[in-house]
Amino acid sequence: MNRWIFVLAIVLGATALGCVGKPPTSATSGKPKVVATFSVLGDFVTQIAGDHIELVTLVGADGDAHEYQPTPQDVAAIGRADVVFENGVKFEAGWFDKSYAASQSKAKRVATTDGLKLIEGDPDHKHTDPEPDHEHEQDPHVWHEVNNAIHMVGKIRDGLCEIDPANAANYRANADAYVARLKALDGWIVQTVETLPKDRRKLVTSHDTFGYFAKRYGFQVLGSVLPSFSTEVADPSAADFAKLVEQVRKANVKAIFCETSHNNKLVERLAQAAGVNVAPPLYTDSLGGADTPAATYEGMMRSNVTTIVGALKP
Repeated sequence: MNRWIFVLAIVLGATALGCVGKPPTSATSGKPKVVATFSVLGDFVTQIAGDHIELVTLVGADGDAHEYQPTPQDVAAIGRADVVFENGVKFEAGWFDKSYAASQSKAKRVATTDGLKLIEGDPDHKHTDPEPDHEHEQDPHVWHEVNNAIHMVGKIRDGLCEIDPANAANYRANADAYVARLKALDGWIVQTVETLPKDRRKLVTSHDTFGYFAKRYGFQVLGSVLPSFSTEVADPSAADFAKLVEQVRKANVKAIFCETSHNNKLVERLAQAAGVNVAPPLYTDSLGGADTPAATYEGMMRSNVTTIVGALKP
């Protein structure tokens, strides 16, 4: 369906529900209404706010925020919100900006990546912006580096304190405790990666999502099946695919990685062509379900690191 037609359908559906343009209802419920655009941010908000708020997470477990199509209920939730926490760096821009406008929301928008040093994209990266600017494409997957996650937690803490000063002390205390856990997590990742020989620290994944992880923890991103920060791209050309197969062979990569939220047929084709294993899937653009080890951000990072190190060890 054409994206513009789809957005119009959302507006009409939300209007029919009587939701678009309604003011926040926190005055009647007693709790601030908060929206997080995807599951990682939803977990950050939960760790800081607990039950002091009413939270709606738009893109849930195993969802793909690059290609998400919002529902009228999503638009209604945005319209009722007091604050919206988003990743930014165009991660959700294809659908969220339109949904926010359609909702006629008065909610404060907080881009949790504001202030971070971003990885600039390769000019050859492919993406689907209607007016592409390759020189300024930036990697939105900042949360795979724990220190970036700490920065995002600070943005969420401050946003919650601003809309709900009565509970500000609680938010600050919870954020401090969570940051202490995240610092311990960062140390654990560094120690765990040290068990992997440096010549084995090479990553090939479904799409380009581990740049920040690689930079912080000492990996080389050898390539990705989809040569883009987004999954909204066409399949690679035969020439690009053959080039990646040759790279994998020459680098003596032991395993390549699929992702829980994406179609992995191309990864399987690459593995077969290059004669390598497909490792268990990684959690990249979302958390896992409640019954998985990646139901929280901390669990996701531990699961990914354990999978990567285990798959690449001699």
